[in-house]
Amino acid sequence: MARNKYPEETVARILDVSLKLFLEKGYENTTIQDIIDALGNLSKGAIYHHFKSKEDILEAVCDQRLFAGVEALMNEVVTDKRLNGREKLTRMFTASLQNTEQGKFFSAAPDMTHTPRLMMLQLDSQIREVGPNYLEPVLREGNADGSLHVEHVREASDLLLLITNQYLNPLLYPMTPEEARGAL
Repeated sequence: MARNKYPEETVARILDVSLKLFLEKGYENTTIQDIIDALGNLSKGAIYHHFKSKEDILEAVCDQRLFAGVEALMNEVVTDKRLNGREKLTRMFTASLQNTEQGKFFSAAPDMTHTPRLMMLQLDSQIREVGPNYLEPVLREGNADGSLHVEHVREASDLLLLITNQYLNPLLYPMTPEEARGAL
């Protein structure tokens, strides 16, 4: 059996084609066979060599394609010396609500109420990465500069993530962007 000398390129092609199909057909209506057909020269085994399931492909598409720029944006906000903690927190939530890539995802994503694994993966990622790396430092900074008064920083961070990623998630609670901004 021939060995793939460029697995990163293969993964990139799978993700690019999958994103295109998810956006065109929706996640629910895209099959692994659709992805194979669109790739043209990869077998089902090649797909499964890199990904365990269609859900794993979706998770990688989100991490590596749709939300790749979010981390840089959040780092920029967290390190902005011109803003106090409260202003940083507001900027983070505003940027998240205005993320056009997120809108693309929501138009193609599966019904999260029927895909609890994806919902839990999203929430777990938020609590493990976003909370400690972005929200908690901003909440602590807000406490230090007097713009916020948060007694239990880690718990407040977790609750903010729960609220914003569940209640403000249009896949779970459909609302317009204006309604979402008003809910904050």
